[in-house]
Amino acid sequence: MNDPSSTPAAQARHVPVMLDRCLDLLAPALTTPGSVVVDATLGLGGHSEALLTTFPAARLVAVDRDPAALRLAGERLARFGDRATLVHAVYDELPDVLRRLGVPRVQGVLFDLGVSSMQLDEAERGFAYAQDAPLDMRMNQSAGISAAEVLNTYPPGELVRILRAYGEEKFARKIVDAVVREREREPFTTSARLVELIRDALPQAAKRTGGNPAKRTFQALRIEVNGELSVLEQAIPAAVGALAVGGRIAVLSYHSLEDRLVKQVFAAGAANTAPPGLPVVPEQYQPRLALLTRGAELPTEKEIAENRRAAPARLRGAERIREDVR
Repeated sequence: MNDPSSTPAAQARHVPVMLDRCLDLLAPALTTPGSVVVDATLGLGGHSEALLTTFPAARLVAVDRDPAALRLAGERLARFGDRATLVHAVYDELPDVLRRLGVPRVQGVLFDLGVSSMQLDEAERGFAYAQDAPLDMRMNQSAGISAAEVLNTYPPGELVRILRAYGEEKFARKIVDAVVREREREPFTTSARLVELIRDALPQAAKRTGGNPAKRTFQALRIEVNGELSVLEQAIPAAVGALAVGGRIAVLSYHSLEDRLVKQVFAAGAANTAPPGLPVVPEQYQPRLALLTRGAELPTEKEIAENRRAAPARLRGAERIREDVR
């Protein structure tokens, strides 16, 4: 059976989020022949295709942990030949990827975080709470534990911590109490049963605001299953470290936990780290980054109307202005 995501029509429907603004942020670094740009979250390849088309002097290194995404994006980018190198890896492995490819420094890096359109649209992946599917949520289905295993095996206290920390769920204890009762009766296997349990567990007032009441729990499970925040904590500093002077990084995040991590790394890189009171600031204390965005930029109302998945997006950019001095 053909994968519906692999058809030209499906790829045409995939609209990369804040594409023009991402290209604008990266443009000054990608006009020199031989420049290398990294798409750390390849997905269906929409951003990568635009980067290769817009910057004909640039070479692309694109990374994804999902073998299906690599296959589909590879078909989409085949016309660019050896200008595009696609690698099966998680984005915190970027230093190793670049080392293997013999690329000491890059001129651009783009992250489009969270779950990809392909993963959301394929019901059997279990990411979407709006349709019944196996509770999987692994971005790489050949490794790690599924969301069902998390629900069925984690101690109650650990489940509460995950829902609070990764889903910012105020009613984590109520939901987990219900999960523990239900899993003793029968282990969880599908998303519809979990959605129904969450609806039943929450107070009426909580169900009237904020969209689907299962949204925060599904986000928390997805982050736990894929180790997203621990990976991101390593990946953003590694990407900044891979930038040449004059290189630029753009990061699209979709919830406050991701955006906070990106903000912290960028702010630290743009800060003067000299001890107070020095009459002249030595070079090793000077900022390594210049911020390119004032806070986090948001998608326009027009873009949200055309692409509802852009609504929660937050974009930050920075430029490498100095090498590390030891």
